[in-house]
Amino acid sequence: MNWLTVALTAYLLLAIANLLDKFLVDNVLKSSKAYAFINGMMGLLVFVVAPWFLNWPGLFWFSFDIFSGFLFALALWSLYEALKQGDASRVLVFIGGLTPVFSIILSILLFQEKFSANQWLGLGFMLLGVSLIAFLPQPRNFLWRFLGKLGIKKVNFRAGIDIAIVSALFYSLYFVATKHAYNYQPFVSTFLWTRLGAAFFVSLFLFNKKNRLDILDLFKKKTPTKNQSLVVLNQALGSSGFLLQNYAISLGSVAIINALQGFQYAFLLIISSVLAVLAPKLLKETFSWPIVLQKTGAVLLIGIGLYFIALA
Repeated sequence: MNWLTVALTAYLLLAIANLLDKFLVDNVLKSSKAYAFINGMMGLLVFVVAPWFLNWPGLFWFSFDIFSGFLFALALWSLYEALKQGDASRVLVFIGGLTPVFSIILSILLFQEKFSANQWLGLGFMLLGVSLIAFLPQPRNFLWRFLGKLGIKKVNFRAGIDIAIVSALFYSLYFVATKHAYNYQPFVSTFLWTRLGAAFFVSLFLFNKKNRLDILDLFKKKTPTKNQSLVVLNQALGSSGFLLQNYAISLGSVAIINALQGFQYAFLLIISSVLAVLAPKLLKETFSWPIVLQKTGAVLLIGIGLYFIALA
């Protein structure tokens, strides 16, 4: 199996895992906090390798790693909340396109990093793609109405997009923070500490009675075993996609494989569009040819942007 096949398989698995996230938050775990809790706690499974790789980094870096885990948990929670409110393909492509934009801005502000002409060109393409996603037809939400009352009527935040912006911001903060941490600490040990931080954060949800009940619902007998298995399967798909993505990078060009992330958005578009026609209630996707064309254009623009960013 060559690197191209591995990379495309990885992005296909990640796309399927993203769509399963949408299904699960809509039909199995109605609470985004409950799903974030389960995801965060399952992340502790990586601690099986702790005896061989976990190092004490000192109080400062330990606190920094734990805080980075908090950021990741916040990103996940807001992602699931955005998925509950909006179309999966629209929300996920929007977050995937906006996260690198925020990451570049934060790198400039926090670390005074300099970027090439290719990266700025890629940033421009990604902003255009994100704009297409942001202005897809969708009913007005509370934030839009609130801004309208303030006289800001031309700003039209669509359902799920406002929370998707928050998710993209937290993801970018997490990536920038961990990049900084990896510069000074061993990769595996740092990764383990961030998983612990994520688990610490989602455990705070247990202080609220409603959250506890939402979490326990998944483990009650009235919850079909197939739904419980689907949660585990989805976590396995996401983890497998991540491992294959890294394996592909070890075999081929990092720049090209990163640019191929646009295929993940293409897979999302194709699968969600097919499901919108065959089973519209499954993912609650909005389907029409103008929307499909607009999503396709956004995917292409974001894919071009990723390509130019990866070239630098």
